[in-house]
Amino acid sequence: MQEKIIILDFGSQFTQLIARRVRELNIYCEIYPFNHLPEFDDTVKGIILSGSPYSVRQNEPPHFDYQRFRNQYPILAVCYGAQYLAHFHGGEVQASSTREYGRANLHYIKAGNQLFKNIPQDSQVWMSHADTIVSLADDFEVIASTDTVRVAAYQVKGEQIYGIQFHPEVTHSIDGKQLLQNFLVDICGCNQAWTPDSFVETTITALKEKLGDDKVVLGLSGGVDSSVAAVLLHHAVGKNLHCIFVDNGLLRKDEYESVLDSYKHMGLNVKGVDAKQRFYDALKGLSDPEKKRKAIGRVFIEVFDDEAHRITDVKWLGQGTIYPDIIESVSVKGPSATIKSHHNVGGLPDFMKLKVVEPLNTLFKDEVRKVGRSLKIDENILGRHPFPGPGLAIRILGEVTPEKVQILQEADAIYINNLKSAGLYDKVWQAGTIFLPVQSVGVMGDERTYENVVCLRAVESLDGMTADWCHLPYDVLAKISNEIINNVKGINRVVYDISSKPPATIEWE
Repeated sequence: MQEKIIILDFGSQFTQLIARRVRELNIYCEIYPFNHLPEFDDTVKGIILSGSPYSVRQNEPPHFDYQRFRNQYPILAVCYGAQYLAHFHGGEVQASSTREYGRANLHYIKAGNQLFKNIPQDSQVWMSHADTIVSLADDFEVIASTDTVRVAAYQVKGEQIYGIQFHPEVTHSIDGKQLLQNFLVDICGCNQAWTPDSFVETTITALKEKLGDDKVVLGLSGGVDSSVAAVLLHHAVGKNLHCIFVDNGLLRKDEYESVLDSYKHMGLNVKGVDAKQRFYDALKGLSDPEKKRKAIGRVFIEVFDDEAHRITDVKWLGQGTIYPDIIESVSVKGPSATIKSHHNVGGLPDFMKLKVVEPLNTLFKDEVRKVGRSLKIDENILGRHPFPGPGLAIRILGEVTPEKVQILQEADAIYINNLKSAGLYDKVWQAGTIFLPVQSVGVMGDERTYENVVCLRAVESLDGMTADWCHLPYDVLAKISNEIINNVKGINRVVYDISSKPPATIEWE
C-alpha cells in the first residue's frame, strides 16, 4: 500500500507549498483541514501541522488534539503548529514586539539533532509570524535559535515531536528541503518511492479492479487534465471508455478540429458534438459571471447527458478533477464546502445516475504533466496552457455573443501564436486575451474610431494556487498589439494586465 504523510491545514497560505515540497521528495502526502481528520491507518508515516493566520492567544483558536497521535507518529509542527503545541503543553506564546518576518540565520543548532542533520550553522531561514514562543515546558528543549528568536526550533525530549517557527517549504529557507528530508526519510522512515511511473502502475491496477468491465463516459476538453485522465482510463478499460468532446462555441480558434485530430492518434474512442448554438442561446442576455457559468454548466450537462444516453449501460463518469480543485473547495473553518462552480467537484445532477471516477484527484497540475509523459502522451497536449471550463465566456466580460467570440478568438490566436514564435509559450503558465466591456476612441487612417479594448494576460505559476504576472519583452508586446489592431476588425486598443494572484485571480471572471 502507498505510504503517506498527512498535512493538517490550519489556514496557512503556505500549506499547499508544504505538500509540493514533500512530493518533490517522491513522498506521497495529503492535505486535510485540521478539524476534519482522515482515518489513520498503517500507511500513515507522519504528520505535519501547517502555519495559520490565527493566533493561539485568541479565543477559540484552531484546535488539534495531538495527544491522541503522540507516540504513534512523528510530528513536525510549522509556525502556528509549533506555537500551538508549545502553548497547550505548558509553554508561553506572546505577541512579538516587532513582527518577525523575512530572512534570519540559525546561529545555534543543537549538535547531533536528527532534524538538523547536514544543515550548517548560520543557515538562512524564512520567518513569518506575529507571535513568538518565549518559554517551553520542562520536557521541551530548544534545538535551534536565531539572533532574535531563541525558540526557532524545539523537540519534545525523548519523542519524535518537533516544532519550528520558520518555514522550510519556501525557497528563502536555504536548507528547508534538507530539513524536510531529514524529517520524512530519517525520522518518519519514508521510502521515496512515489514517482510518476509508480503512480501510473498503481492507478491503472486500481482502476481495473474498481471498474471491471463497466462502461465509462468522459467529457474531453482538449486540455492536459482530461487527456491524461482519459489515457489512464483507456489503459484500464480499453474500448469501454467513451469520450465526448463538446464544441460549446467558446473554444479557441480552430481548437475543436485540432483537438479532435490529435485524439485520433491516441487510440481513444472519441465522439465530437457541435453544440455551439445551444450554448449561445443559453448565454443570450446574461452578463453576471456566475449566471454565465451556471448556464454553461447546465447546457453542458444536457448535451453530455443526451450523448451519454446513446451509449448503453454506462455506469461511470470519468472526470479530470485535480488536487487543487479539491483543496480550494474545502473550507478550513468547518465542514462547509466553498466550491467554484466551474470545478468538476460540484457533483452531478441526480438524473444522470452515474458513479464518478477521478484518477487524477490526488495530483497537482505539474504532476499530471509528469504522469502524462510517463504515459507517452504528445507534448503538444501536455504543454497546453490551462484553459477555463467555461472557455472564452469568462474572458468576455459582460454578455457573450457569437460576434464577440469571433473577435476574441482572432485576437487570442495572434497573441498565442506570437508567444510560440518568440519561444515564450512554454515559459508562461497561462496566457489569454480578455474582451473588456468598454469601448475607446482611436484613430485609424484619417478617421476616428470607437471600438473595443482587449487585455492580454500572462502569468507564471507552478500550480495556479499563486501566480505572478509575466514580464514579457516590450518588443513582443508591441508586435502582438500591432498585429491585433491591424488584423482584427472591432479592436482599436490593447492593454496588458500586471496583477498577481493574490490579490487578483488569473481569470477576470
